[in-house]
Amino acid sequence: MVFRKLPGVSASGMGLRLSQKFVFLLFLSGLVTLCFGALFFLPDSVRLKRIFLSKTEIQPVTVGSRSENDVTVKRPKEQEQRGLTPAKGDAGTKPKVIRKPPAPHEDADGGRAQEELTVSRSKAAESASERVTSADRQADSDTFNFKKFHRCLLKPPLGRDNGKPADPQTNERREKVKEMMKFAWDNYKTYAWGKNELRPLTKNGHIGNMFGGLRGASIIDSLDTLYIMGLMDEYNEAQEWVQTSLDLNSNGEASLFEVNIRYVGGLLAAYYLTGEELFKSKALELGEKLLPAFNTPTGIPRGVINLGSGTSWSWGWASAGSSILAEFGTLHLEFVHLTELSNNPIYTEKVMNIRKLLSKIEKPHGLYPNFLSPVSGNWVQHHVSIGGLGDSFYEYLIKSYLMSDKTDEEAKDMYYSALQAIEANLVQKSPGGLTYVAEWRGGILDHKMGHLACFSGGMIGIGADDGEPEKRQHYLDLAAEITHTCHESYTRSETKLGPEAFRFDSGAEATANRLSDRYYILRPEVIESYMYMWRLTHDPKYREWGWEAVEALERYCRVESGFSGIRDVYTMTVSHDNMQQSFFLSETLKYLYLLFSDDDLLSLEDWVFNTEAHPLPIIRRSCLQDNTTQEKMVSE
Repeated sequence: MVFRKLPGVSASGMGLRLSQKFVFLLFLSGLVTLCFGALFFLPDSVRLKRIFLSKTEIQPVTVGSRSENDVTVKRPKEQEQRGLTPAKGDAGTKPKVIRKPPAPHEDADGGRAQEELTVSRSKAAESASERVTSADRQADSDTFNFKKFHRCLLKPPLGRDNGKPADPQTNERREKVKEMMKFAWDNYKTYAWGKNELRPLTKNGHIGNMFGGLRGASIIDSLDTLYIMGLMDEYNEAQEWVQTSLDLNSNGEASLFEVNIRYVGGLLAAYYLTGEELFKSKALELGEKLLPAFNTPTGIPRGVINLGSGTSWSWGWASAGSSILAEFGTLHLEFVHLTELSNNPIYTEKVMNIRKLLSKIEKPHGLYPNFLSPVSGNWVQHHVSIGGLGDSFYEYLIKSYLMSDKTDEEAKDMYYSALQAIEANLVQKSPGGLTYVAEWRGGILDHKMGHLACFSGGMIGIGADDGEPEKRQHYLDLAAEITHTCHESYTRSETKLGPEAFRFDSGAEATANRLSDRYYILRPEVIESYMYMWRLTHDPKYREWGWEAVEALERYCRVESGFSGIRDVYTMTVSHDNMQQSFFLSETLKYLYLLFSDDDLLSLEDWVFNTEAHPLPIIRRSCLQDNTTQEKMVSE
């Protein structure tokens, strides 16, 4: 390279000056490097890094870092959809429902401690506990502490003896439900492994278009069911698949609602039961992919999202591009726990913004219509239902209150106001004395009740004791009446399984008079209410009703290679629909197993179930803060 000589400067003089400048700059840069390096090794380095690093550099660690290794989680995407949630019915001339007495623990041999569960499960928990202990020593104060959280539970998650009932017949029935789960799982594994659901007649897998390219819906939905049933070989197979094969980087049209309740809910529940960091990191990774759906003028999310690109839109069948009440209203439980695990407030902020809008918007007769514009924030049409399109919104209000350790007063107020409006406008009594919940279309009642609406017996039951004192017995009675009506919809069919919808007009009493309403797709909602009402009252009829359902499932829905829905519950010559729904493993069989278990297996004092029956723990903020204070004092 040729250098041009500067006029009036000798070559030797110029070289000397350049060497002096180079030495000075080298010394200065070394000094600056030393000072900045020292800053980052000071005890309070986390705060200093937040000052000197950009938000984009530190945010991934805040959102998805593992408490053990501070591994940054990638950003994936989410979503999918199914038919919506349930409600229930009952008779009106029944005696007052009696709450269960403070019964002694129903245990065969006096009650063993949690550590005396099956050897394989205790080893799995022990392994996770060791990793958590290591994480406890390494994590800073911003990191979620699994062991601390579990210390705030009132009872061991799996009970004193895995919830095993003392009564031999009840235990035999519980074992039968466990066998059904293993049969369903084994056939899924044989014929549809890695696909979303099993087609048992054709012995192949089904992917569907609700989950945006995500796979393994039956695996994720089954994790907690397998674990609480003690099917540990099967649980370990499922965990290994999540570790090696769950790919969250997909491109496709996913339902925000379905991905949230099945995938996010299933992963969260698996983490809270086992302490496996794998499930937490996957839940956070997926939860972050759901956030772009909230990018609307109102913050009300759209129903469909592309998990790869983050673009979102409303369902084509939704009126005027609206969002669906049961979909955007069924995010709160999971998103609050995503904030809990990540220490990132954005998830809670998103769902609280939804609640803020719903609180201030005018509601016709106090009711919440099913369609809302995510652009204007106004109702699109006045159709109200606690069955499909509306159902789980109401469920999440009371469960948000319960999950907050009864501190979320806004959720409580919204729930009881909605329940009051439902009673005043929708709850009806049939000529035969059955209590049901009709649908409302702009002031005109449609006297039908969907199977999905049959969850409401359990919902009203678990909220009964937190209402106004003078109405608590009334709510428990109402819950029992609705549950009774839903049971009637089962008993009035030849198969003893309930139709998708049943009516109370033209002389009909809890029966489907339209061919299009006669199918049963292994839905859980009626059994869900049996389980809650059993725990609230210990009335043995609920276990008997549950056993009737088991016998019907075995007789009409069990086929050679799994379980299938049926097309007409009113004929004993059944036609199967060739689909083993993932919610059959997540909800129907889990609620049956809990129905025949002691109450301390996933105690309602510690857990709430999301609308896919995935258990999420109650957040006892005061206990967590007390533990933090005590640990700081010990460390000091």
